Amino acid sequence: MADIQNTVPQAVTPPSGRAIAAREFWANFSHNRGAVSAGIIVLVLIFVAIFAPLIAPHSPIEQYRDSVKIPPAWLDGGNWKFILGTDEAGRDILSRLMYGARLSFWIGFVSVVLALIPGVVLGLIAAFFEKWADTPIMRIMDVLLALPSLLLAVAVVAIIGPGLINTMLAIAIVALPGYVRLTRASAQGELQKEYVTASRVAGAGTLRLMFSQVLPNCTAPLIVQATLGFSSAILDAAALGFLGLGVQPPSAEWGAMLASARDYIDSAWWIVTMPGLSILISVLAINLLGDGLRDALDPKLKRMA
Repeated sequence: MADIQNTVPQAVTPPSGRAIAAREFWANFSHNRGAVSAGIIVLVLIFVAIFAPLIAPHSPIEQYRDSVKIPPAWLDGGNWKFILGTDEAGRDILSRLMYGARLSFWIGFVSVVLALIPGVVLGLIAAFFEKWADTPIMRIMDVLLALPSLLLAVAVVAIIGPGLINTMLAIAIVALPGYVRLTRASAQGELQKEYVTASRVAGAGTLRLMFSQVLPNCTAPLIVQATLGFSSAILDAAALGFLGLGVQPPSAEWGAMLASARDYIDSAWWIVTMPGLSILISVLAINLLGDGLRDALDPKLKRMA
């Protein structure tokens, strides 16, 4: 009997729905080699941004007066003490780029959060209360969308003043309409489905329908929008810094570095090239990652493939 009992197969617990969805997402995402490579680059940049105080070879604001405008180490006249050279004030460019990544990624993250949360709430309200909330909310968003994004950010910063916090607020205001419109459109599509009707018949309240039933099914496009909005926030922060309306000196910020280096394009090209390449690589990697996430999360694109 003991042998018979030992040979009885044990019940195998099937994987949960979340595990299956995670495997399906990774299977779709991993097929896009460009997105995977971009994701690795983004992770490296995030690591550098977080641990900049530990891995930066020098202080970003320390000035070496005897080493002004030294070219990168691999060029003639370079110094391996300063791998990417020094700027017009004798500051180490590599260290400033690392601290600039720290600022840029922090601005991008906070700006996305500040735009995403109220954007989702306003979009859900507009979708659920079409009679009295949809028209005023969407007309305000249309007004914001009618203005060029950079011009609107400049106007907001000019009103509330330059600085790190004000820069994040300005970028969040510029990005807000996109999240409102996307959430509203996604929620309106979900409201036509049978599970919402069944939940209403079962007695679910409006708040439960909004945040427990409808919102989880709208997360895929919102994740993609937030990823792409992250790169836009980095670009807007660099543009404001270049105009002198963003993060103020002596803080290291990529746009401000470009602004201070524009007079040395001919005599010391590396001073303007390095922050420009940093912006280019970061924004390109985040956009490629966003495209990969869109292809992996959008069920319409899955069916087309």
